[in-house]
Amino acid sequence: MTFSKSILKWFDQHGRKHLPWQHNPTAYRVWVSEIMLQQTQVNTVIPYYERFINSFPTVNILAEATQDEVLAHWAGLGYYARGRNLHKCAQAIVEHYQGVFPDTVDALVALPGIGQSTAGAIISLSSNQRAVILDGNVKRVLARYHGIKGWPGKTAVANTLWQWAETHTPNTRCADFNQAMMDMGATLCTRSNPRCDRCPLQKDCYAFHHSQQADFPGKKPKKIQPVKTTQWLVISNPQQQYYLEQRPPQGIWGGLWSFPELTLDDNVQEYCKTHFGSIKSLEYYTAFRHTFSHYHLDIHPTLIQLHQPLLHVRDNGCQGWFNQQELAEIGLAAPIKKLLRRLL
Repeated sequence: MTFSKSILKWFDQHGRKHLPWQHNPTAYRVWVSEIMLQQTQVNTVIPYYERFINSFPTVNILAEATQDEVLAHWAGLGYYARGRNLHKCAQAIVEHYQGVFPDTVDALVALPGIGQSTAGAIISLSSNQRAVILDGNVKRVLARYHGIKGWPGKTAVANTLWQWAETHTPNTRCADFNQAMMDMGATLCTRSNPRCDRCPLQKDCYAFHHSQQADFPGKKPKKIQPVKTTQWLVISNPQQQYYLEQRPPQGIWGGLWSFPELTLDDNVQEYCKTHFGSIKSLEYYTAFRHTFSHYHLDIHPTLIQLHQPLLHVRDNGCQGWFNQQELAEIGLAAPIKKLLRRLL
């Protein structure tokens, strides 16, 4: 039995067929799910996806939304550039394609935030056209099956994986095949403790026969992650509002709302006196760590209550006071949400 036939036979019996984006799999719904699923597990994505689609059921509605509205629905998923690019991509599709997704890989890849594998998934899963995918799950299956050594982040290794993906992708039932490959990597050919006893590819799998499942795919060269520190000023007024500033569109938590930041050596009281007036109380809250993909951030919150009910107007739209209800409607990074939840 060929590779693709073995995969499809397994999928018919064991594949996932009831995920939210598999119902009415339009290009829009598949696209949203694929962007959310990048570096994020299915169980985490499902509730975010359902809320997102409920609020933005079409690409036109998403394009008309504000970035704040979009990022508020994205908060907690991480990798916020995905959310910003999703919004930009929706606007581009409405502007250049009248709200209809292009039906070629090249045209999709030219849009913000869509790579070659995501483009292949959108086309194949929404229309069953033949298109090749190579997400993390598929890379793991192919690397183990063919014994492809090296880290997939290297161009030569990635090219070899793409060649095998192209070779194995069938001309018919492409949607089922691609979904099956993703399911295989997610449920059987997992990073640790793969369930080789249930794998339809076991008979010809290089990694299984050499007991080298842990060696494929190759690991990314390790780097020691640096540690950075910051001080968050959690400033509240007598109206139980919190002062926040919107971060620049690029960089960490781009476009999200955050507390003012100082270094640990900066004079908090002098800062507050200059910008807000006198302080009623100041408390150093328990520090905590937030880890990004390339560094650790040690966060030291300082809780500050002000004497006067300073209701600054949001003169440039990038700063202001927010009550509890308003905090639930804007885009906040996960650690900021976590801290506010503790305080409120």
